[in-house]
Amino acid sequence: MKKGLGKGLGTLFSEELDQTNENGITMLKITQVEPNKNQPRKDFDKEKLEALAESIKEHGMIQPIIVTRNEDNRYMLVAGERRWRAAKLAGFTEIPSIIKEYSQRTVAEIALIENLQREDLNPIEEAMAYKELCDIHGLTQDQISQKVGKSRSAIANAMRLLSLEDEFQTKIISGEISEGHARAVLSLDNYELREFLINQIINNGLNVRQTEILAKQLQKSMNKKTTPKVNSDMYSIELKKIQEKLSANLGTKVTILNGAKKGKIEIEYYGNDDLERLLNILKV
Repeated sequence: MKKGLGKGLGTLFSEELDQTNENGITMLKITQVEPNKNQPRKDFDKEKLEALAESIKEHGMIQPIIVTRNEDNRYMLVAGERRWRAAKLAGFTEIPSIIKEYSQRTVAEIALIENLQREDLNPIEEAMAYKELCDIHGLTQDQISQKVGKSRSAIANAMRLLSLEDEFQTKIISGEISEGHARAVLSLDNYELREFLINQIINNGLNVRQTEILAKQLQKSMNKKTTPKVNSDMYSIELKKIQEKLSANLGTKVTILNGAKKGKIEIEYYGNDDLERLLNILKV
């Protein structure tokens, strides 16, 4: 279990997750079980599911899924959707299940905590789960904080991601920009500037600190009603990236000294053998 996530699933399940004896487990037909439509996790990695399916074929279902009964006498998944999907993929017709009676709010809490403990959610899925707990189930950010073992500010910062435009949220979901990048983007309240900044992050591989610097520059340009541009500080960042690439390619320290009208590149070497090695690389 992931350390620091509140009291964990055990508390919400009233310690019944450990009931793996015959009296605590019911074999249900897989077709009787349906996923929770409000499950915070939306994407399931196909390769990982196939690997889990192969493991289930070989070793069987080691851990039962948790379900709750629906009004139509079917069962909704509370925890274990990956195992359920993998069991279907493996060709199983029945699946070991623990049937519990839970409120909709408890189901939402359990689904969120299970995914957080397994680090299964991307930042947008996590933010949407927090929002659902607030908007639909009436939890405060403080209450969510206590249940998932994260600070209230972490909950608030996660939910702020949902104020980004949908097309920018997809960049977070795809992993093109990180949550840290997104927070820097959020400091800009202009769509064009946000778009410009995200393109700079993706095209130039900016880290979070570089993104924060550029975001401040763009905001200043906006406040002064000047055309947004990458100024000398950003130029220095680009030079540093080039310097790091040269150092990696040459296997030695490289320093770029940039002046107003001219500059120079210093390449360090250590002895005649190292100089000869560098000359060979540079084809001199």
